[in-house]
Formats: sequence, structure tokens, C-alpha cells
Amino acid sequence: MEKHVISVLVENHSGVLNRISGLFSRRGYNIDSLSVGETETPSISRMTIVTKADKQMQEQIKKQLNKLIEVIKIVELNETSAVYRELALIKVGANHENRAEIIEIANIFRAHIVDVSKEVLILEATGDQGKIKALTEMLQPYGIKEIVRTGLTALQRGENELKN
Repeated sequence: MEKHVISVLVENHSGVLNRISGLFSRRGYNIDSLSVGETETPSISRMTIVTKADKQMQEQIKKQLNKLIEVIKIVELNETSAVYRELALIKVGANHENRAEIIEIANIFRAHIVDVSKEVLILEATGDQGKIKALTEMLQPYGIKEIVRTGLTALQRGENELKN
């Protein structure tokens, strides 16, 4: 099974997310990552869904999504035709002895320090999943207290627009 990234334009109203996630759960498909947000058109939302599936399962997922009335358009994205990003907030243990080292790591990864206290720093990082993973591995020795990740979000490159 391989990773698939699907960008789905849907009508922006209540219940749509529930119907789409229900479609996956009823068929026993797992959603590895899901991000949803309003588009440039307030009545339309864009969903980025990441799944692991074989080719047959992936085709079945797309067919089932197309049957939903609220689904406007579906495009499967790949890393060469789309920009993939993820946001992570990482709370890491920091004292006066290691704070400078953590700040240096944050600078290397172009992460921003968004909160400072006596015992912890909160870093904000955006990038592909590999960058976020590498940053968390570098911060692990300092003691990651909490982490939250948005999941993958993606947009098709160039002139190719995902429009209805």
C-alpha cells in the first residue's frame, strides 16, 4: 500500500466533513491525515485527505467520494505536481543552559519561537513532513513536552487550478 494525497473541493456547510469521514469508516479505510479549510470562495472548502491504499482501493475511494452530492471536484496530487506543507507546534523543555542550543536548532529549521517561559519554548514550524520529522528528532534530547501537527495540506502547482 502506498500513500495517496487527494484534494477535494466540497460545499462549505455543516455535515459534509461527517459524511466524508463516515464514507471512509464504513468501508474500513483509514485517514492518515485530514485538513479542511475555506477556499477563496467562502461557500467552498478544500479538503486534503491522506490515505494508504492500493490502486484498487484508491479508485474505489474516489468513486465513492464522487457519489456524494456535496463533492464538487477530486484531484489526486503527487509531490511533483503539488506543494505539500504541514504545520507543527512543538513545546520543548528549555532552561538557561540549553535555551541557546534550542534556538539555534529552530533557526536552522526556520522555525519560529512563538512562546517563551522559564521551563519551555514553543516552536512553530512549517514544511514538508520530512522537515517536521527531522526537527522533532533534533529536539527530542531536550524533552518534547507536547506536539501538535496539522496534517498534510497541499495545493496543485502552477496554472493547474482545482476549480469546479
